[in-house]
Amino acid sequence: MSQQKKRVMKSGEIPDYVAEMIAAGCDICAVGHFTYVTGDMNPSEAAMNKVERIGEKYGDRDPIRQEIATYLWSIGRYVEVASEDTRH
Repeated sequence: MSQQKKRVMKSGEIPDYVAEMIAAGCDICAVGHFTYVTGDMNPSEAAMNKVERIGEKYGDRDPIRQEIATYLWSIGRYVEVASEDTRH
């Protein structure tokens, strides 16, 4: 069975990705300066399906995780982590 390589999200797609996640009911926010979480959301099956489709649309976000966190900071969606190691 051939396995297709997963699409990698581009930096320029970050604002649209974040907007779609918020519209889907996710409380997406940066945690510190290096990562982010999608946070609480409506646990309905429809909402979960929408989030899954958004994830499939944008693809692998791991390579730009810190860029997503930086964008979330810029729009005020973050949680500061007091003991964060800034040497990362």
